[in-house]
Amino acid sequence: MSKRKILFLGETYRADAITWMNGLKEFGDFEFITWELKTTNANSFKRVLRIFEYSIALFQVRKLIKLHQPDMVIAERTTSYGFLAALSGVKPVAIAQQGRTDLWPEKSILLPLKKIIQDYAFKKADLIHAWGPVMTISMKAANVDMNKVLVLPKGIDLVKFGNKKIVDSSKIHAIVTRSLMPEYRHEVILKAFSIINQEGIDFELTIVGDGKLLAKLKELATRMKIEKNVNFTGRIPNSKLPELLQKSNFYISMPITEGVSASLFEAMASNCYPIVSEIPGNQSWIKHRENGQLIAIDDSRMLAKELLWAFENSKYRNAAIIKNRRFVEENADYNTNMKIISDKYQELINISKTY
Repeated sequence: MSKRKILFLGETYRADAITWMNGLKEFGDFEFITWELKTTNANSFKRVLRIFEYSIALFQVRKLIKLHQPDMVIAERTTSYGFLAALSGVKPVAIAQQGRTDLWPEKSILLPLKKIIQDYAFKKADLIHAWGPVMTISMKAANVDMNKVLVLPKGIDLVKFGNKKIVDSSKIHAIVTRSLMPEYRHEVILKAFSIINQEGIDFELTIVGDGKLLAKLKELATRMKIEKNVNFTGRIPNSKLPELLQKSNFYISMPITEGVSASLFEAMASNCYPIVSEIPGNQSWIKHRENGQLIAIDDSRMLAKELLWAFENSKYRNAAIIKNRRFVEENADYNTNMKIISDKYQELINISKTY
């Protein structure tokens, strides 16, 4: 029996997309045809070019379909790629919401149009992925048929992200693993560590990743006189991340918006104590001073205060990280969750072939 083919519509370079496709290959024995927009959203001119590219996208997608005859189409986002999937003519269709809502940015002049195409994609999809409970809120508000929604994270590799610690727990070893973009508020984290430094508390802060704010953040660390305690790793191979998490006892993430964060799961699996921003995407997993701490958006003083509290309360912190590892094992195991997703796809394909 030949392998079943899936047409994937989305940005194939993204870690989420790679995890999704690799899991389907491993547990469903699927093979892939992919298509994605080539133009970025880097500036106004490129955004115009991207809209033009999108206007002829359906012709290109249908050409691929005619050539490869996929058994199913899946798409990142419930707007752009999801709309293309709904129009493709292939059944079944699975679309995945990528954030708390895909109607973003909230002040975009294209928002009314995005809502129309999202509603169409929701209606035509056979399966809608909500990688976490926070995503279902906007779906219910849009009157989505919740019987079509699968609420399940893709999960993480629990062997790769193990819970054996190799860190000196008498010192703050904190790690940040989000890209250096404005929405992740790295400057708030640096300001909090400047306060901690002024208190005379020793620390090491590792900031993993790259982004347009790298130079500004390095300059800020220098201005605050904490540059010797802050390590900017730049972009690293994903294979190096588990080792850095093993050397850390705190995970910090201060985004202003969040869907479902694989980075948070990776940290929880690696016994890093999580301190994250108080937004719905984080509140799905973290309860304040039960299994982590929630910090008001852009509040560096609160972050410093709560980090010091957690550092001083090691007995509580150790109990929390054991609880978090157990939670990830039960709810975010890549092997378990991707098998469920793969089986669901096979089921949908079998149903579509009976019609």
